Amino acid sequence: MAVHAKPRPDTFTALRECFAADLAALIGDPSPRGVTPTRFIYLVEEVRDVLATSSCSRWQVAGEDLDAAAGYLTDALTSQHSDQHALLARARTCLRDGIAKAT
Repeated sequence: MAVHAKPRPDTFTALRECFAADLAALIGDPSPRGVTPTRFIYLVEEVRDVLATSSCSRWQVAGEDLDAAAGYLTDALTSQHSDQHALLARARTCLRDGIAKAT
């Protein structure tokens, strides 16, 4: 039976601090403060959904990057501690790429 470790809160905090304001700006929302890891994932998914339904192909591709980021973030919440670093690094790359493509 595998034991699933929770990701260190400072890891999600760092991701949130780097990306939450930019993500929120893409959909015209104020930057969230003090969000939990789950709420941060919801923000990523909300922006993904907005971009994915756009008629702009660049935004649709950005939505695909954010979809991948949401998946990696979700997996990091349920993975073994040893896998979390790699999953969060992939999420960070997808977040950075998605935001860059959308702006």
